[in-house]
Amino acid sequence: MLKSYTILILLCLSFGKISAQQFGLFNTNTMFDGFENPAQKTFQLDYSRKYSSNFFLPNFGASGSNKGNNDFFRTMLNEGKYNASGVPLGTNHYNTLTIHSNIYLATLKIFQSYKYQKELGFSWQVRSEGRVDYTNETLAILDSYRRFAQSGLTSFDEAFNNKGMAQSYHQFSFSYRENYDKKLAFGAKVSLLSGITYNRLNISRSRFEQQGSEGDIAVDLQGYYNASFLKGGDLERKDLFPTFKNPGISLTLGTTYTAKSGVTIMANVKDLGVIRWAKGSSVAKFNENTVISPADGLTSKQVENKITDLVLNNVTNKAFYALTNAKVDFLISKAFNYYTPSLILTKNIFYKGGDVALVNKFSYNDFSVSAIPNYNIDGLMLFGAQGMYKTPNFEVYMGSDNLFKSASQIRGAIARDATVGTGYNGASFYMGIGIKFGNTVEHPQNSSTMPGIDDNESSFFKRLISVFSKRK
Repeated sequence: MLKSYTILILLCLSFGKISAQQFGLFNTNTMFDGFENPAQKTFQLDYSRKYSSNFFLPNFGASGSNKGNNDFFRTMLNEGKYNASGVPLGTNHYNTLTIHSNIYLATLKIFQSYKYQKELGFSWQVRSEGRVDYTNETLAILDSYRRFAQSGLTSFDEAFNNKGMAQSYHQFSFSYRENYDKKLAFGAKVSLLSGITYNRLNISRSRFEQQGSEGDIAVDLQGYYNASFLKGGDLERKDLFPTFKNPGISLTLGTTYTAKSGVTIMANVKDLGVIRWAKGSSVAKFNENTVISPADGLTSKQVENKITDLVLNNVTNKAFYALTNAKVDFLISKAFNYYTPSLILTKNIFYKGGDVALVNKFSYNDFSVSAIPNYNIDGLMLFGAQGMYKTPNFEVYMGSDNLFKSASQIRGAIARDATVGTGYNGASFYMGIGIKFGNTVEHPQNSSTMPGIDDNESSFFKRLISVFSKRK
């Protein structure tokens, strides 16, 4: 099985990438939709109650995929065997691994005002995000350095030119939304972050060469590596709890527009933020080479350690800043009786990644099902599905952004059979629940008291826009 210490250096996988998209929940007016897309309404006049929460009940999503060396990974995942003998070397082929998750531990939404449909939100979530592009030679060295001699080649340029980032953090957020007018709405989400783990590796130059009759190995590495910790043993249980030892901040801005024709347009800039990782973190810039002599009786593990030492020997402890995985979203949708199609475009801002998804939602009374074909920027085709039961005061849903791959992955793992499934490896699952409570948010014509019907009440976003207008 993969060696956790070496994987931190060569594949940058201390924690996987996490922040599942859950496209089926966009434009559903669920609590999740309201927190992820802050301009969205989550309360319905005359029907909904004033408060909404998940009451610490499950509200999470996770997904992952690997493109490249599909049979190798299927054998490793389903049968627990790490055997890189079939991985071709010397081809300069890159593989891509992504893993995403987003867990809302606690949520609270409050209906504040009728006049501008103001809503306040408070949430605590744990988010992880990352991606790694890695070489076939990396898989081979984690198996055995003898794989290189067995390939018949003696020189491997760019053998370990891996590039990847993985980070996880707590996110404590305050969100606010209001209607600007009958068609236009704005929303914002401001978050305090507490970093858990961070690893980023960028090897820009590398070489693995077998020399002479002795079988000596020459290795060159150049690049940089930043990490909140180096070894798995350095991560303690207390580091998983929010201490703000690694503080940060992020901002999400969103808007929605509903035309007379019924077309809905939504746009967001999400999780634009930065985390300061503490001064005890590790930073390394390296440009090193070494000659290893396996003839001295070194094991494969010792050879791996000598390669990773080229990085570790250059480590210094100091603070550094890292950007969160910000992204931009765009949605356009229109309802046709029971059928509502939604086209969604999303693109990461600072890191690789993006999707184009078409959500096909079919509704009957309080039930709905969605079919979601999705094209990923890495060249992957996914098909998601979602089921939901939603009333004005209760919602529960379950789905997958990658249904067929998830099903085959589960079947193969249960049967411990690497022959189950074809193509790239992937899996995805999400579920959630939301409950509203308190007094009903009635229309003023139906109630003697109603928050926010004072004529003197003002709009925050109108005041903000007027300030910028005056400055011009």
